[in-house]
Amino acid sequence: MASFKILLVEDDPNLGQILNEYLTLKGYATTLCRDGEEGLAAFKREQYDLCLFDIMLPKKDGFSMAKEIRKNDSVTPIIFLTAKSMKEDTIEGFKIGGDDYITKPFSMEELLLRIQAILRRTAEKNPQISDQKEFNFGEFHYDYDKQLLIHGEQQTKLTSKESELLRLLCLHLNQPLDRSTALKIIWRDDSYFNARSMDVYIAKLRKHLKADPSVQIMTLHGSGFKLITDAKIDG
Repeated sequence: MASFKILLVEDDPNLGQILNEYLTLKGYATTLCRDGEEGLAAFKREQYDLCLFDIMLPKKDGFSMAKEIRKNDSVTPIIFLTAKSMKEDTIEGFKIGGDDYITKPFSMEELLLRIQAILRRTAEKNPQISDQKEFNFGEFHYDYDKQLLIHGEQQTKLTSKESELLRLLCLHLNQPLDRSTALKIIWRDDSYFNARSMDVYIAKLRKHLKADPSVQIMTLHGSGFKLITDAKIDG
């Protein structure tokens, strides 16, 4: 679980700092925001594996943030934090698309267990949320953290978008990668212009992979792409 990224939005300075330090100590890469607008902007900039939202926030509350996120992202788990205990709030949180709901005060251990359980379930259902960062396929070795594609003595430094896209393709080796899913995960929006941008990055990846003829990216017309190779992929 140590490599997962968490977006924490909590306006209480003491609780926010404590949660941030605790989750960081447990190995999570945690981003702390103090209000809803700042949190939503952070979510649009980066790819997170889980969101931890207080409900009562300045500028934009946690429910409003979740509604915005769920317009284009049905995958990233959201846990709500609140001092409220009304049943209606719990129901509202789940209707919006929340994955869990924890009422203050709570123990750090309980929160950690809930986070771990949700991330395990989500990773099983969605391979794109897997924490695997290194891959061997065909004659290539790919290091996601370093954004390096290695073929023999040749090392190619990938851009951030190339690296994100190649990782998704690797996680779906010899399986279809849905175009809309990839756009929502990497670009946060499956608009026409982003789709055209993704086509450009697919073309760049194909050039990088030409060194091994057994590896190729197929276009699945109307649905997406598939990375295929005769060699088994592993970490």
